[in-house]
Amino acid sequence: MLEIVDDGAVRTLALDRPDVRNALNKGLLQALRQALREAERAGVRCLVVTGRGKSFSAGADIAEWAEAEKSGKIESYGWVEEAHGLVAEMAAFPVPTLALLNGAAVGAGLDMALACDFRFAADSAKFICAYTKMGYSPDAGGTWLMPRLIGLEAAKRFAFTGETWLAPEALRRGLVTEIHPADRLAAAGLVFAKQLASGPTVAQRHAKRLMESAATRTLAGQLAEERKAGEDCGRSEDAKEAIEAAVARREPVFKGR
Repeated sequence: MLEIVDDGAVRTLALDRPDVRNALNKGLLQALRQALREAERAGVRCLVVTGRGKSFSAGADIAEWAEAEKSGKIESYGWVEEAHGLVAEMAAFPVPTLALLNGAAVGAGLDMALACDFRFAADSAKFICAYTKMGYSPDAGGTWLMPRLIGLEAAKRFAFTGETWLAPEALRRGLVTEIHPADRLAAAGLVFAKQLASGPTVAQRHAKRLMESAATRTLAGQLAEERKAGEDCGRSEDAKEAIEAAVARREPVFKGR
């Protein structure tokens, strides 16, 4: 259901339900949330999320959804709570996150990817908001995440029409960060993930937190937060290493502490 692979300080979480296009059933959502907690405890410095098979994720598991509706439990079987928890925890994950979109990303599967810091897509990938085609409004964070990435008008069009965006259109719209040939996606993603994982993790954590929360503060309030973050960074081993490397005219080797 979920494969976990470590490569140095990079941890990859691979959705492994290819027979149902990596649809998100309740069990997979719970496994992903547990994996996020374990990755944070393990000190992972970059987290990658991808899918096995030809799809990234088809979104909610329709078979599970239909069974819940049939038994009268559609509003109580817990999928929404798990999906909301996952998207919130993915967005709040303290170190850089990268979604490798190896194929179609649909509905809640796409929302999960939007909660990551970066999205690299295969040139064959496609993207569908999908909710409105099922008679629902987006319900896994998409109405908050999409407008911030692609603008309000584009997000409305994507959601209202349920149209499919192929990888070049998704890149043009800002929905994805980069596109790569499908057979090179994993390699390109790993290079970027390792670059992030080898960086000054303390500074990255603060930069991510400050950027994500900036809209809640005035400029004066943000400057005060930046000062506190800078003081914490200054006490880190990474900052000391950066100074020593600059004096010695060499590249720093950060340990993420």
